[in-house]
Amino acid sequence: MKKDGLEYKMVVTDMDYTLLNKEKKVSDRNREALKRAADKGVHLVVATGRIYTSARLYARLLGMSSPIIASNGAIIREASINNKENTERTIFKDALNEKVIREMIRLSHKYGLYCHFFTENTIYSEKLVNVSLRYTEWNKYMGEEDQVRIKIVDDAEKILEDAKSEVLKAVVSDEDEEKIQRLRDSIMETGIVSVSQSMKHNLEVMNKGVTKGNAVRILAQMYGINREEIIAIGDNENDISMIEYAGLGIAMGNAEESLKRVADHITGDYQEDGVAEAIEQFIL
Repeated sequence: MKKDGLEYKMVVTDMDYTLLNKEKKVSDRNREALKRAADKGVHLVVATGRIYTSARLYARLLGMSSPIIASNGAIIREASINNKENTERTIFKDALNEKVIREMIRLSHKYGLYCHFFTENTIYSEKLVNVSLRYTEWNKYMGEEDQVRIKIVDDAEKILEDAKSEVLKAVVSDEDEEKIQRLRDSIMETGIVSVSQSMKHNLEVMNKGVTKGNAVRILAQMYGINREEIIAIGDNENDISMIEYAGLGIAMGNAEESLKRVADHITGDYQEDGVAEAIEQFIL
């Protein structure tokens, strides 16, 4: 089935709770559907809020070279699946404004929270907690190439000294959702940021205009693909921009209601191979 007879030329899929199942793996059915789509000449793109190093591993597990949108669109890189060749190249990168970094440090301290700052391959924080702690656990199971560097600093100002021009995204995670909301309201008042939440207790801050949707637009222009020829699949708030941009925006069955309301189609749950179901219906 093809919507209005269109031949789709690009599929963009989120990772967590979309392409990945509960075990954080890509199911055989999802992998096969993506491979068959690629064999038909469809461009495949992974779009995630994750740090690039983490996203690259999962893209490699798909067995296909494809562009990776990481940190909610702050960076787009192409990575080869051939580990013997260093063929990665950066297509787009928007480092976080110094003013935003300083304001996130100030507000995090004000609300008693710990802010994490993502570069392409490193997470900076003043304490090993939540986000940095989870990636520390991740590193135990990864080879050196796929490990995320964790740098704990005793003074957040050192982040500006060490990696100011490389920070792509600020992340604050805490079980106190009220604090997260207050911080969100405060940083939004600056008018210089884009914010999203992949979970209610997780706030992600990028430069204004940086979204997954903007990253998809950049790739579409690069490949000469019209937005009507794009399928985007996701489950949460940080996917809304690409769902709205794509010609066919697809919400997972487990998606947040805010995303379902703007989607053109709802597919199966992430545990039910919803990505494969969508590709089989609209491309294969």
